[in-house]
Amino acid sequence: MKKPTHNLPKVNFSNDGPVRHLHLGTEWIQGSMYLEDPIGLVHEYVQRMMGWLLFVEPDTVKDRVAMQLGLGAGSLTKFCAKELRMTTTAIELNPQVLQACRDWFKLPAESPQLQVVLNDAAQEIQNPRWWGTVDALQVDLYDHEAATPVLDSLPFYNQCRRLLAPEGCMTVNLFGRASSFVRSVEKISAAFGKEAVWAFKPTREGNTVVLAQHTPNRPKREVLMARANVIETRWGLPADKWVRVFKPMLS
Repeated sequence: MKKPTHNLPKVNFSNDGPVRHLHLGTEWIQGSMYLEDPIGLVHEYVQRMMGWLLFVEPDTVKDRVAMQLGLGAGSLTKFCAKELRMTTTAIELNPQVLQACRDWFKLPAESPQLQVVLNDAAQEIQNPRWWGTVDALQVDLYDHEAATPVLDSLPFYNQCRRLLAPEGCMTVNLFGRASSFVRSVEKISAAFGKEAVWAFKPTREGNTVVLAQHTPNRPKREVLMARANVIETRWGLPADKWVRVFKPMLS
């Protein structure tokens, strides 16, 4: 059963020089876009949500499947579908957010390669159609106050793992005044196994991106560096820096 839309926060945007920000009725930024480069990833933590690229061969990326839980300003959805050429699905609860992405944030029209499902992510990921299909699961679920992740339970992370293909990875943005990084990582580790969990150092803004693999593996540093170089050259992401600020939780 979907939540009634009349209880959802109002959506608005603001422009700050070359950047447009999405808001849910408060000053908290829910996502951003360069006005001159709608597909570019503005925030460092959003770039790090692409850290799963370090764990796959770059030439296989276009044949993989991405899913975002939470559309935000559409940044990851656009990047995966248009820049990486992946089959991409975003799950979004608030129809106003979807309309805002189409009107103000240059989200492309739906196509066989890109779709948005309007539903509660907690419910949608229980649909067996998605199980075992997702190579890159990107979780960024915050309410209008941005105080704590909306979904952050062990059952939720168990369901996230069930979505993943054997080589799949989940990346999660952990941020918020009322959130607990330690508790969240404990739940992620319980769902995926401690050996499957990696984390970036926090960004200056306090966002920590955690990555969890469906099938744990530890690529050698030279493999990660070689892939990082390709990622940086091919898609313009700062992957060389990722390798320096990214490590397994069990090291």
